[in-house]
Amino acid sequence: MKAVGYRVKGGLEVLTDIELPTPEPGPRDLRVAVKAVSVNPVDVKRRRWESPAEGEDYKVLGYDASGIVEAVGSEVTLFKPGDEVFYAGAMDRPGTNSALHLVDERIVGPKPRSLSFAEAAALPLTSITAWEMLFDRLKLRYGTQAGSRMQGGTLLVLNGAGGVGSMTIQLATRLTGLTVIATASRPETAAWARQLGAPHVADHSKPISEAIKAAGFDGVDYVAAITSTRGSVPDIARAMNPQGHIVLIDNFDESIAPFKEKSITISWEMMFTRSLFQTADMDAQHRLLSEVSTLVDAGVLKTTLTHVSGPINAENLRKAHERVETGRAIGKTVLEGF
Repeated sequence: MKAVGYRVKGGLEVLTDIELPTPEPGPRDLRVAVKAVSVNPVDVKRRRWESPAEGEDYKVLGYDASGIVEAVGSEVTLFKPGDEVFYAGAMDRPGTNSALHLVDERIVGPKPRSLSFAEAAALPLTSITAWEMLFDRLKLRYGTQAGSRMQGGTLLVLNGAGGVGSMTIQLATRLTGLTVIATASRPETAAWARQLGAPHVADHSKPISEAIKAAGFDGVDYVAAITSTRGSVPDIARAMNPQGHIVLIDNFDESIAPFKEKSITISWEMMFTRSLFQTADMDAQHRLLSEVSTLVDAGVLKTTLTHVSGPINAENLRKAHERVETGRAIGKTVLEGF
């Protein structure tokens, strides 16, 4: 089968077109005929930093995918051949940049019927990350009750125009009662955040505490720190209200002492935790993606696809990686078909 992989870690040039054997599904696995994939910052980071494991000729990257179930393992109960699916894969298994891909059914959702494969492939990793940040880590209440919002407060979304930020804005503005402030620094990124529903946009080219004041806020209750910059902790702490809560994604090597005075709760989000450790609630991601699919088909959420780089091959994947590496991409970049 066709795939894109690399023999040694490095720059864009290491990605190459390869042929691999057809994989055989394990008991809980689906074998998916991949129709579209998207590129995330984690793809770029792993290409730079990780060589193939011992005994592997190639490392195949890729997490987000949409496609059609071709075969199922002996213990599969959630899907059948012919089903259209979308998912974000696992860190400890070969990636989705291949014509056929194995994935545990417990982290797979039914593809939204209203979306193309390309539009659907933009959603899984960012939807899972945003959902888990809001509802698993920050412990926010989901939905409305008796026609009124259930939960008030303010949420600051750092890097609102990126993939995870794009979904965090949508989920928070539609499914919680929080007042959302997204950060952006360019006219086009600010416009994108507003288009997704952010009622307030703060300029993150300024210190965050100054930016939120310029947006009309003295402090925020929650922070979704989708990206962080060295030396930013004291200013983020200044921007937060006492007894607030921040959730972090990036690796973080600064002191968290500035958060202590305000008794701020700190949480981590890594969407691969459930699959890496085969947690008892691993199927929560199946349920989550099923809910996202329903919300998309109901018109509540929309795809964050902004760029299609062409068919899935090494040349186009290099271009997609390069686009993500700039750190200035809006929404998600997708490749479609082999």
